[in-house]
Amino acid sequence: MVSFDEVKKSVLKGQIEKAKDLSASLVQSGENPLNIIDDGLIAGMNEVGIKFKAGDMFVPEVIMSAKAMSAGVDAVKPFIEGDEIKAPGVVVVGTVKGDLHDIGKNLVCMILESAGFKVIDIGVDNSAEQFIEAVKEHHPQIVGMSALLTTTMPFMRETIDAFVEEGIRDTIKIIVGGAPVSRQFAEEIGADGYGEDAISARDLCVNLVS
Repeated sequence: MVSFDEVKKSVLKGQIEKAKDLSASLVQSGENPLNIIDDGLIAGMNEVGIKFKAGDMFVPEVIMSAKAMSAGVDAVKPFIEGDEIKAPGVVVVGTVKGDLHDIGKNLVCMILESAGFKVIDIGVDNSAEQFIEAVKEHHPQIVGMSALLTTTMPFMRETIDAFVEEGIRDTIKIIVGGAPVSRQFAEEIGADGYGEDAISARDLCVNLVS
């Protein structure tokens, strides 16, 4: 009999096919799909977060673990009733105007999805208007903005100012991140939080919606 601990370890080791097969095996043996996700897959990803923060895991390994978890979730999803999964919230994520870098953003999206969030990835090079359009369409609780260039950081402030002018700033929480971004900068531009890395961004989002 496959155990939740085996599923957890497969996520921790970034074993995509194994995580998928173990999860499928558990659900076929009659195990509750939500328990497989919570006690196996998410538990494994939580362990990844702890190791990453401690410096015992690195970004490529975290990406593999996130993919392993996603594969496991995909294996059990067909067995879950439509309204059983309750996402903690909706997050719109995008890179700001003039910035085409997306590796960090993509990792944040994967980690947020592994925590159960519904993630709307609007891609790179987004103007303030595009962020506003995404908010009006998807009604997220959180907007995450990413920048990897110091020259594109001012567009974070510009976007927040545009939310204020549009009268919708108070309806959402805004978080920012990226290599040149700091906690001090986040405070200066009026953001609600700063994610130093993908795991920190996940923890921040969990705190903001709880």
